[in-house]
Amino acid sequence: MTAVHFRGSARQGPPTLDGVTSTLAPAVAPLRLGPLTVDPAVVLAPMAGITNPAFRTLCREFGAGLYVCEMITTRALVERNEKTLRMIRATPEEAAAGFSVQLYGVDPATVGRAVEMLVDEEVAGTRPAHVDLNFGCPVPKVTRKGGGSALPWRRVLFRDIVRAAVRAARDVPVTVKTRIGIDADHVTYLDAGRIAQDEGAAAITLHGRTADQLYSGTADWAPIARLVEAVDIPVLGNGDVWEADDALRMVDTTGCAGVVIGRGCLGRPWLFGDLAAAFAGSPRRALPTLREVAAVMHRHAQLLSAGQGELHGCTDFRKHVAWYLKGFSVGSDVRRALAMVSSLDELAGLLDRIEDQPYPTAVLGGPRGRTSSPRPVALPEGWLDDRDDPRPPAGAELETSGG
Repeated sequence: MTAVHFRGSARQGPPTLDGVTSTLAPAVAPLRLGPLTVDPAVVLAPMAGITNPAFRTLCREFGAGLYVCEMITTRALVERNEKTLRMIRATPEEAAAGFSVQLYGVDPATVGRAVEMLVDEEVAGTRPAHVDLNFGCPVPKVTRKGGGSALPWRRVLFRDIVRAAVRAARDVPVTVKTRIGIDADHVTYLDAGRIAQDEGAAAITLHGRTADQLYSGTADWAPIARLVEAVDIPVLGNGDVWEADDALRMVDTTGCAGVVIGRGCLGRPWLFGDLAAAFAGSPRRALPTLREVAAVMHRHAQLLSAGQGELHGCTDFRKHVAWYLKGFSVGSDVRRALAMVSSLDELAGLLDRIEDQPYPTAVLGGPRGRTSSPRPVALPEGWLDDRDDPRPPAGAELETSGG
């Protein structure tokens, strides 16, 4: 199997979300995380069911950066859950280039033990180059137990978790990902940033939304700028980076050291090539034709099939079809058939039926992936009463990985 390549377009920057045309920006410096250098300063955000080895490989083929696996729960790892051990295996390319793991945990002792297993026992098949701690998940099943984006409110517990991870990791850099807070009345990001810095975290990522916003509205980048001013460790920005020029604008307006890409790369793994070009100061951006997109789709399904078997791989690929075809003029019958594909040959045959067409530039700069409406955050009873309660929330440990 070979990587897919296509020519980029030397655009002098497409219109950004506010309608202002960008100009050629200077290069963005590489990101330093302890002994690790990330160049360009771009990180793939963990996404459940998405950032598996196949997708990480595909994205890496388009551009360098740090590619993080799906979220791994510390309890499942410590208990050597079979599914979790499969999820955490690094590919040969990752073993050579640097494997990155995100952990979810609510108990300092369990988090520390999980990091020890990664670093000392190399349960991923290699020693990770980087460990990230998830304190940003806004999903109700997580927050109602005090985990994810609810946990930084308990600042002593947050401190103890970060401390346990950093001590267990030793020379492996540990980073933290969080949100602005639970809601507008319970903001946590400045405390979290200072605590993470004091406990030896190498960087902190801030998603510009509160937990109650989920993925609604527009991300607020102003807190990212305030966090940059408040701490000395690198701050990475996350939220509504749909194009490479959005990333440049985020760096320019906030002073952040790099960007974390989530939904923006869904159906567009070549975004990482655009980001590499942008951060190097180049105006080149990819505008693949539908034929070229079809080749990427087939490559993606091949990678999934190689890891999961053809039937499971093609079944897993189905959810990506709408993202890849967003904005293209493709008949509903073909779309439905692609969303039910069961073999690589069937996929190739369906893709061959689609006539080539230019990339639909009207979709550039627009949201991708899941959206939602704001809603109150589900929390354990009494969770907001004592910020200095060090006790892990009862029952918050997740038994399975992936989110």
